[in-house]
Amino acid sequence: MDDSADDLFEHAPCGNLTSRPDGTIVKVNATLLDWLGFTRDELVGRRRLGDLLTVGARLYYETHLAPLLAMQGEISGISLDLRTKDGGTFPVLVSSIVRTGGDGRPDVVRTIVFDGRDRRAYEQELLHARRVAENEGGRLRHLVADLQRSLLPSVLQTPPGLEVAAHYRMASVDEVGGDFYDLFRLNDGRWGFFLGDVSGKGVDAAAVTALARYTLRAAAVYDPDPAAVLNNLNQVLYQEYRQDARYCTVVFGILTLEDDGFSAVVASGGHPEPLLLRADGTAGRHPTKGRLVGVFPSSTYTNTVLTARRGDTLVLYTDGVTEARTGIGRQRFGVEAVTAFANDLSPAGAASTVDAFVDLLDGFAAGLEDDTAVMAIGVPK
Repeated sequence: MDDSADDLFEHAPCGNLTSRPDGTIVKVNATLLDWLGFTRDELVGRRRLGDLLTVGARLYYETHLAPLLAMQGEISGISLDLRTKDGGTFPVLVSSIVRTGGDGRPDVVRTIVFDGRDRRAYEQELLHARRVAENEGGRLRHLVADLQRSLLPSVLQTPPGLEVAAHYRMASVDEVGGDFYDLFRLNDGRWGFFLGDVSGKGVDAAAVTALARYTLRAAAVYDPDPAAVLNNLNQVLYQEYRQDARYCTVVFGILTLEDDGFSAVVASGGHPEPLLLRADGTAGRHPTKGRLVGVFPSSTYTNTVLTARRGDTLVLYTDGVTEARTGIGRQRFGVEAVTAFANDLSPAGAASTVDAFVDLLDGFAAGLEDDTAVMAIGVPK
């Protein structure tokens, strides 16, 4: 076994190459020759280091690495592609150091070359995996958006003589939320409306959302009494999801058109109180009470009545607004802040009110942690 310095140089597990400051190769070991397929006579004194680089690698070396090597005296772990004798490429990692002579001037450049094929293959696998993940992520976001749209009315119907607007904001494009709303005409000329929020996110929450929407509409046709409608939904959700603890909050109302506006019978199950913006410039919360829907086997829901006249606007929203974090201390926005915000808006029509809420949500930025739905029903002045 030959452990001489010459043998260690020639058969090292890495390539070794020595060149003059102008790049002319003066020494190269057998390992590098074997990788590239050249003979020693073909390289030593005949080729420069740049001649062994692919076109792109050579351009990068001459414009970036060579000046850096001249200034710093060394470069380390640079990924390059060498050309083999048969015209192929050989990926490597290169480290070089400049040795100076007695006069302090550069004498030779010593370069160590590591086989980069395994690393390149690994990088390609990572790149491929990243592209696949990005494609799957894009596909998932499209599916989430499609699923979310299917849980909302494609077109929000507008009762004659009124103004309606709505907005839905997803907190994450990667996960479907559970907020929902709708406004629909009943056979007797009245209108049903609701806005709610299902606990949790994802496909399971979407299933509960779909069940809640269709149950509310069906129950309203059977018995257009808001308290009875919520009681019906409570029984359906409790029987279906009591093992999974799935529930929702919701405001449901039956709206009757009148000559100068509308009146509405409203019931709520654990939901934020509706806001009523008045034509006189005031605003307040309409008091509602009621347990979360789907948590208890039986719950009592109470109807209340509100009226809206010309210039008034009824606003329903989910707790994504109140639970958003804001300010230096990242405090919850809260119900009182929403009420004050509505008071500053009043009097405002449905479209202007929803636009203002959109701007408010934009201002929360990353502080908006939950999906948010807003619906406004207004009586034009």
